[in-house]
Amino acid sequence: MIQRDISSNFEGETLIGVLVCADRPAPRPTVIIFPTVMGVTDLELGFARRLAENGRTAFVADLYGARFAREDREAAFAAMGRLRSDRASLRKRLLAVLASARGEREVDSARVAAIGYCFGGQCALDLARSGADVLGVAAFHGLFDPPGLDPQPIGAKVVAYHGWDDPMVPPDAVVALAKELTDAGADWQIHAYGHVAHGFTNPRASDLGIAGVDYNATAARRSWAALEDYLAELFD
Repeated sequence: MIQRDISSNFEGETLIGVLVCADRPAPRPTVIIFPTVMGVTDLELGFARRLAENGRTAFVADLYGARFAREDREAAFAAMGRLRSDRASLRKRLLAVLASARGEREVDSARVAAIGYCFGGQCALDLARSGADVLGVAAFHGLFDPPGLDPQPIGAKVVAYHGWDDPMVPPDAVVALAKELTDAGADWQIHAYGHVAHGFTNPRASDLGIAGVDYNATAARRSWAALEDYLAELFD
């Protein structure tokens, strides 16, 4: 398996993403992974390797231009807050990541999707909201609040995997996302898992020490199985 850093520049910041694919370089259906608030970690690289094992190229996006260890939680949250405070600039950053990924020889530029976790889930949704030319996006325990920008038609298929007990995304926010996606003309799905909190795909979610953030092995398994079915629909 190949794993290599991919450097790009966004408005003077150096972003270093990670590309993971089979050890025979060839253009393959590609999944961009937008990380949690903690940025690029072993969690996202593990998801990338699972995708690569199934014959896809994975590109773990660096949105911060920095790496954070678990003890750097406050710095990571500050970095996320900076990006969330200007969703128009964040949209430009996401489109730059998409362009960077499409420039790699292992990427089939006509078959690209994006997934994201927590803050990264919001990034995946915001990529779709931009009208970007991607086949689909998937948000795992993502943040749903809209960017407050002029709405665009959404051509990407959209799926959200959501823990119903997520305190960051209450039920009215789920209904609001469904309405937003309907109004944008999107092909959308929302999978809600009962008695499941925020961060349910991360075995170390509780390390953050935040109420309502916890791993759930059953929801993690179910959502990944649903993702594989979804990617097969997009790519095959």
